[in-house]
Formats: sequence, structure tokens, C-alpha cells
Amino acid sequence: MVEHATLEPMNTTPTGIRLWVAGARPRTLPAAVVPVAVGGACAVGAQDQTWWRLILALVVSVALQVGVNYANDYSDGVKGTDTDRVGPLRLVGSGLATASSVKRAALMALGVAAIAGFVLAATTTWWLLLVGAVAMVAAWTYTGGPRPYGYIGLGEVFVFVFFGVVATTGSTFAVIEKVTVTSFVASIAVGLVACALLVINNLRDIPGDTVAGKRTLAVRLGDSRTRVLLYVEVLLAAIAVVATAFTDDAWALLGLVGIAALLPAVKMVRAGALGRDLIPVLAVVGRAQMILGVTFALGLALG
Repeated sequence: MVEHATLEPMNTTPTGIRLWVAGARPRTLPAAVVPVAVGGACAVGAQDQTWWRLILALVVSVALQVGVNYANDYSDGVKGTDTDRVGPLRLVGSGLATASSVKRAALMALGVAAIAGFVLAATTTWWLLLVGAVAMVAAWTYTGGPRPYGYIGLGEVFVFVFFGVVATTGSTFAVIEKVTVTSFVASIAVGLVACALLVINNLRDIPGDTVAGKRTLAVRLGDSRTRVLLYVEVLLAAIAVVATAFTDDAWALLGLVGIAALLPAVKMVRAGALGRDLIPVLAVVGRAQMILGVTFALGLALG
């Protein structure tokens, strides 16, 4: 999944529980929390609200994110594509944990998501089990299996669909048992910002991924066009926030504060940041994503 953690200091290697927390990549969790916050905000003011189910939606989203992170660590590690990375700590690739233990951690996290999702489906509609099953398969085959779609340039599709559209509209559905136009339009902005993280992550990894035969979208597009893709995503995210104001209320425009927080990252990418210099860019986008979650959710709730 998306990686936007800064590197651990070179002289400190985490051990014990800290090692597994680092392997779960906690700084990626805003990608799981933001859509739930925005989706929940879209349900404010509707009739027949059941707010405790939003907690289940949050558990599903966070557990799925952690599961994807561990699954990617395992799959990339056994494939040998993590032996020379610029980004955050990888458990298998670094040799700090065995492949089998990381695989178990991935399955445990996905199991938690499955249990919470089952309860959510039992209290709303059993159709959610189908959505959950597709999400589980997509999570594992992102970099796992004989034909991982993350290796052929479809990773951004997974992020946009599951950590944008599905997570946001699904969170609204969890509260009011219906998907609204506002939640769908808002999910586009959320998904595009999540994709921006992955685009920068893959831009950073173009040299290593090329050598490893990992044909991410960034590898396919090349350096310059990947940078253009980022600019387009930010622009479209801003348009989606504005469009949400037309389906809800002008308060939704508060989400533009989060979009504005992306501009320093855009500036650094336009300046030609490469390799390790893109790690601070990822941190900026991660903060902007959290700002978007707070301001957009607040605006939607006030509308």
C-alpha cells in the first residue's frame, strides 16, 4: 500500500512490539481513517442514524490497511523486490522478521477486518459480504499471488476504489443504510488524495522498481508524466470538493484547506525532487490528507 513514513534513524532498529508497529506502517493509517470520517460526516442530519456502526466501519478500514501493509511486506519480501529500498522499514526485506510471521500478521489483520465486516453486514445488508470479499482478494493480490496487479500499474485503481469510493460511501451506508450523492462525490476527492500518496511513493521508487521488474504506473509513465499525473490528481480533487458543495452546502468548501495543504508538495515535485528527497514530500501529503479529513468532514457535518 501507500508508504509515507519517514525513515527510521539509521542507528535505531526497532525490536519487539515496536518492530511490528513499524512494519504496520502507522503513518499510512490516515488513508484508512479519513474516508470513514468524511463518510460519517455525510450522514449527519439524515434520518435513522445508527452511529455505533461507524466504529465497525473504522475497524474494517484500519484493519484492511494494516493487512495490506503486512501482505505487501510479505509478498515483496519473498519476491526479492525489497532488498534495496529508499522508503520505510520492510520486515521481510530487511531480514528482521521471517516471511511466515509477517504472513500470519497479514492474515490476522485481514481476519479482524472480516469479523468486523461480518457484524456490519449482519446489522445492515448481507451484500456487504460480497464487497468485503472483493476487498480481501484485492488486498492480497495487490502484490501477492502469481499475477499481482500492483506490478502492472493498477495499484492506483485499488487505492482509489477501496480507500476512496468504497470506504467513504460505505461509511455513510453504515450509519444510514444508503449511499448519498454527496458521499459519492466526496469519495472522489478522498480517493484522489490517497492516490497522490501512492503516485509520489512510486515516483520515488522508479529506479528500484524498474530493476526489480515491478511495472507500477510510475514506471510505465516515466518520471515526467508521473509528475503531471500528480498535478492532475490534485486539481481533480479540488474540483470534487467544490462539486460536493453543490450537492450539500457551501460549508463543504472547508475541504479546500486540505487541498491547499498539498501545494507545498506539488511545488517540491515540480522542482524535481528525486529519491530520498521525495520522502519529505510524502510527509507533506500525509499531513495534507489528515487536514483534508478534518476540514472536509467538519464542513460536511456543518452543511
